[in-house]
Amino acid sequence: MRIVFIGTSKIALTSARALIEDGHEIVFVEKDMEKIDQLSDEMDCGFVHGDGSAPDILQEVGPKQTDFLFCMTGNDKDNIIASLVGRSLGYSKTITKIEDFAYEHICTELGLEDVIVPTRTISRYLVDMIKGRDASELSNVIRDKGRFYTFIAGEGEDGKSVEELELPKKAEIICYYRNNDFHLARRESRLKLDDEVVILTHRDVLESLHEKWPTRKSAAINDAGLDDGSDA
Repeated sequence: MRIVFIGTSKIALTSARALIEDGHEIVFVEKDMEKIDQLSDEMDCGFVHGDGSAPDILQEVGPKQTDFLFCMTGNDKDNIIASLVGRSLGYSKTITKIEDFAYEHICTELGLEDVIVPTRTISRYLVDMIKGRDASELSNVIRDKGRFYTFIAGEGEDGKSVEELELPKKAEIICYYRNNDFHLARRESRLKLDDEVVILTHRDVLESLHEKWPTRKSAAINDAGLDDGSDA
């Protein structure tokens, strides 16, 4: 696969080194020429000098030839803009890294489905470690064609019961988060505006769920909990 990283953060570099060892083609987009000169001597990958949020630079990198675009700079706004530009240019998969939780709902409303929040991932891992929980448990359980889909309840869902949402046969609401508090979902449970609703579903009905909630986000199990990401 061909994978493009915007920015040369520690997370990006560590991930890229592992991917290079697995035989994947890696390209970095970096504004700092000194970093490119330093890294090009030690890493077997491509480098493009420029602003990763600029349309001409992302077009030059080659959206049609790229499988994943990781927007991993140290600036949340730059990552969001780069993701939107990348999506508009035809990148098949864009992943957005943010550090400030305040941008999470903004990403959701913009339709950025694959969002990484490193601080949350690390904190959940540490909490699970202290509690003696295996961080890989959920990813081992949800496999094959099983998927999670999450969306933020809007005005159309406010006050409705879980049963009234009329999901496809291969989908069930299992829980929801209200003000970051976890609640198991029952058929009679009533949703409120801005609740984050979690659906366990078959892969075959993801498209119909996305049509029903087009600006919402699909999620995978990627940090021992429910977080933004790609298909499980």
